[in-house]
Amino acid sequence: MIHSMVKILKHYKKIVVLLLLSSMCSSAYTQSSSQKIYVVDFDELKSKKILITNGNKQALKSYRTLIRKADKLLNRKVFSVVHKTGMPPSKSKHDYMSIAPYYWPNPKTKNGLPYIRKDGEINPETRNNFTDIVEKSNFISAVKTLCNAYFFSSDIKYANKNIELINAWFVDEATKMNPNINYGQSVPGKSEGRCFGIIEFGDIIEIIKFLEIAKQKEALDSITERAMFDWFRAYSDWLQNSKLGKEEATRENNHGTHYDTQLLKILIYLNRLEEVKSYLSTITKNRIFSQIEPDGSQPLELARTKSFSYSVMNLHGFLELAIIGKKVGVNLWDMSSKDGRSIKAGYKYMIPYLTQKKEWRYKQIKSAKHSEEKLVSDLKYIRNNFGDSSFDEALRQISETDKIKD
Repeated sequence: MIHSMVKILKHYKKIVVLLLLSSMCSSAYTQSSSQKIYVVDFDELKSKKILITNGNKQALKSYRTLIRKADKLLNRKVFSVVHKTGMPPSKSKHDYMSIAPYYWPNPKTKNGLPYIRKDGEINPETRNNFTDIVEKSNFISAVKTLCNAYFFSSDIKYANKNIELINAWFVDEATKMNPNINYGQSVPGKSEGRCFGIIEFGDIIEIIKFLEIAKQKEALDSITERAMFDWFRAYSDWLQNSKLGKEEATRENNHGTHYDTQLLKILIYLNRLEEVKSYLSTITKNRIFSQIEPDGSQPLELARTKSFSYSVMNLHGFLELAIIGKKVGVNLWDMSSKDGRSIKAGYKYMIPYLTQKKEWRYKQIKSAKHSEEKLVSDLKYIRNNFGDSSFDEALRQISETDKIKD
């Protein structure tokens, strides 16, 4: 009898211990998940700042160049969608508009309509002030420059200028952009706007990065903060629920990948982390497995006229999604299908071409130099931030080749 009671007491003691451990684990998870997650990589920025502070020659040179560029922007007039000379179909200049870059006047018709597609060849007509794309690109570039100048120098004048520019583009009634891209990448004579215009706004994330930095350094006023939160909430709603947004989400190539990166970074900013986790674990996971073959090739990118560039571009998008996943606890980097489809496989596929062990046999009508540099940069990031040494030998070979060239 006594022996049986002792066994029962030991059994209950085990249960109590397990419950306590479970409670501790749950508490630890809650604590980590309640920590603020940022789009901007503060650790990377702080590492660069340390190099500047310690007098690293290359870092100081880059910093001085940055400050010169930022100083030139301090007297720059604001940017706005209302500055374009063209008029969107909505008859409101507050709506963003652009023309598809790879479409050209039709040589078989007197008025050149409808425009025809020449993949990979940019029509200069699509890069002027008739649309918003040049103004938008200049605006984002200015914000990025001023943001970095503010972070590294802590000089409030750069933050104040950025807030002025951001309010003009997004908030002020006379100059603000409506939170939609209904008229992006239009095709004259064919379409007033297409889902593909959404990819043009991938760099809008630079705005979020500044807002996060300015908020943390207490340089962001509450009115701008609330207005921008509301704008991004409305824009995320358009991305998820509009006809064009839904269509872009179903694209099976790099457009779908970069739709994910844009949407999920905005959702992180809006602190909708459970949505991010769920999305990565389902939609993004399926996107990886459908776009990357078991051998690591990406057929939809290989079919393009700049196949190497587009393959790298899409892989970089997947890497960004893996970085997002790491922040919220969804391991996309090590995720693989049963037949070997994975982001890592995609990068492995590119290695022999990067190290010149194989000759690229697909179409590449423009120089791939920038894409090669981007690929090397990605491999270094993977090694340093995911602790994956799979590409060390390739990086060593590339480093040796560069030394020979020098």
